[in-house]
Amino acid sequence: MHHPPALPAPSAGDAAKHGKKRGSYNCGRCGLPKKGHTCTIKTPASASTPAPPDSSLSVVSAPSSALRQPPSNLRRALSFDDLDDRPDLPQPDDKADADLFFETEPDLDLDVGSCGLPACLLWEVMRRLPPTGLLSAARVCKGWRDTAKRLWRAAEELKLRVPVNVPVGFVASMLQKCPGIVRLSLRMESDFDSTMLACVAFSCPNLECMEILTFNSATIRINGDELGRFVADKRSLKSLKMEGCSNLGAFVLSSSSLSTLWLSDLHSLSKMVFNCPQLKEISLEFSCQENDSTDLTTMIEGLGRSCPRLQKIHIASMRLSHASVLALTAAQLRGLRMLSLVLGSEITDASVASIASSYPNLELLDLSGSGVTDNGLGMICNALSETLSRLLLALCPNVTSSGIQFATFQLPQLEIMDCGMTICDPNLQNPIADGNNDKGQKMSDTNQHLISQKLIIKHSHLKKLSLWGCSGLDALYLSCSQLEDLNLNSCSNLHPDQLMLQCPNLKNVHASGCEDMLIRTIQSQVRDTSAAIENHSPSSKRLPDGSKRIRVTPLLNDEAPPEPETKRRKIDRQICNVLLN
Repeated sequence: MHHPPALPAPSAGDAAKHGKKRGSYNCGRCGLPKKGHTCTIKTPASASTPAPPDSSLSVVSAPSSALRQPPSNLRRALSFDDLDDRPDLPQPDDKADADLFFETEPDLDLDVGSCGLPACLLWEVMRRLPPTGLLSAARVCKGWRDTAKRLWRAAEELKLRVPVNVPVGFVASMLQKCPGIVRLSLRMESDFDSTMLACVAFSCPNLECMEILTFNSATIRINGDELGRFVADKRSLKSLKMEGCSNLGAFVLSSSSLSTLWLSDLHSLSKMVFNCPQLKEISLEFSCQENDSTDLTTMIEGLGRSCPRLQKIHIASMRLSHASVLALTAAQLRGLRMLSLVLGSEITDASVASIASSYPNLELLDLSGSGVTDNGLGMICNALSETLSRLLLALCPNVTSSGIQFATFQLPQLEIMDCGMTICDPNLQNPIADGNNDKGQKMSDTNQHLISQKLIIKHSHLKKLSLWGCSGLDALYLSCSQLEDLNLNSCSNLHPDQLMLQCPNLKNVHASGCEDMLIRTIQSQVRDTSAAIENHSPSSKRLPDGSKRIRVTPLLNDEAPPEPETKRRKIDRQICNVLLN
């Protein structure tokens, strides 16, 4: 959390305006009497301090150019810097909300001078208070209230939780305290309507980033025309992220500054027009309803024509098809680096061929929920072997362990791979009724090659591997020197005696829903790997002349005699966690 810079001491003009106030007879810096005294101690410059505790309202002040926007938890595929490790938003604090609505402290007749605090020191103290504490401090006296006002005016970022049944006037009063607000985040637990949007538009003339998150049963009740007018009027708006956009109907977004757009819960849009030449990142998530009538092909065609600078695209919809992919590849977006097309069961190997030939510089490819097969994986490996570092293929039932193994071998730059619910037992996914035993026996025989699958991966760059829900996997052999996170949740058929983990940097293994014997095997192998690293660490011995002799490890020199256990030096290593929840 960033804080406003230190405020200079008030000038003589300010003192004359508010009248002369009696202060302390001693110097506020060194404590010596002021009479005939020239202080040589300078006021210390403001230093960075830990952020105050999270509350329902957070105020941050910092230059816009120095802020690195934190990753949001709205999307998975577009957070390229760190795909899965996203900090959660602060949880609501009922006590803090109560302090916002009710006055608990009466006004006290105190003076700033009587406290012996110079204006700069008072600023430094108050700017470290949480927002609720700042509101309470403003009730102490006039001097503290003036300092609090200057703090509110200096704020550039505001994070506000809006509980249920809160009037618009509450949000308006908080926004009016921060006329220089640049970044606004609203956690809506009540509906967000056109009145609230107009309040934001009026109170934040210099708004650059706006994020609206909906919780519980809250919805966004604005339509597409109102959203289009808001975007067009905010000429400095660069980032817009909104959840719960099921009532838009249709929209036309025109902006010369907008670079990031995230909209979720979209449904049955009759028209989507984007006239945003500076747009670099877009995320559109549609609700998973079969009666969605959105024409994605037409939308993607217009997106390619009017937004030539796109670098990151994420679209999640059951309406995605091969025609949609062809419209995207025809756009020839030269800067595209991340492509995520999720839940498109009609996306086939032909679609993959079109993507691989049109965008050979992709660094992230997410085709989760598609109909891609091992042949499509081969096309990806042939075209993107030098650039692809993140491959997500969750919920792809036509991909086998052979295709995954081939992909890890052909993609040397791969760092993250998600194959959750890919290697699945078809009998578990499609249970057969008791009256159809013959048909069930026939299906089991036909799909026997999908049940007992083995996976062998040896990779030097892979950091995260997810095999959650792979019930058809019975043997796993991993030799990944950089692997840090392994997800084996619900791998119910994985045999303990066919598991081998040679991953010295492993930090977390997720094993929820696994057999007890498998969990014990994982814990045992993790401990053995750690002990092997400690025992094979080199040790040094100082000779009489002051020089050191380094013992070569047995792995490199088999003839070197083993050193006594008491002289072996251990390497500090983080213990691997086996997570069961």
